[in-house]
Amino acid sequence: MKKLLVATTNIGKLKEISRFLSDLPVEIVSLKDVDIKDDVEETGGSYLENSRIKALFYAKKSNLPAIADDGGLEIAALGGAPGVKSKRWLGENSTEQDIVNHMINISKELPDNNRKAFFKTVISFALPDGKVWSVSGEVEGIIAEKPYLKLLKGYPYRSFFYLPQIEKYYHEDQLTEEEEKEYNHRYKAINKLKPTIIKKLGF
Repeated sequence: MKKLLVATTNIGKLKEISRFLSDLPVEIVSLKDVDIKDDVEETGGSYLENSRIKALFYAKKSNLPAIADDGGLEIAALGGAPGVKSKRWLGENSTEQDIVNHMINISKELPDNNRKAFFKTVISFALPDGKVWSVSGEVEGIIAEKPYLKLLKGYPYRSFFYLPQIEKYYHEDQLTEEEEKEYNHRYKAINKLKPTIIKKLGF
């Protein structure tokens, strides 16, 4: 069975992406599985640039086809912040709890008539020879005034992201499998990418 590297150190992303790819006849491996400890600097100014940087770096490093994603939360009232800085919004050494504490303050301060927000991602699939393909996915919701404080490891922002159309938080503890498929921004992107993965890996 062919291997596909999911190039992320985020436990939440690894679990989610692996689950979304579970219907493909491919062995999903992690950076830990292939003993890669190298970190690549995300120097891009967009989700697209960063996802490509990561996918290409790890595909060449592992000599395996690799997928990597970059994305973030964009809050309309904050001009789209934190965006590409979502992971490092409060500095390189900030923790997920630091982000949660900051978001508690943000959620209280946002105007009631402008709580719109988006989760966006770009996922890139790269081969060791340097070829790369990218797709995007997004979901629209609002920043809730009161967060759902059962934290999802790797996803501190999701406790604040509310989907008014189904009256649920954007959290795996809340969404059914069907709702995950309809609203999950990463699932939408992976679904677009699957035909390319199938074609390029030849199965």
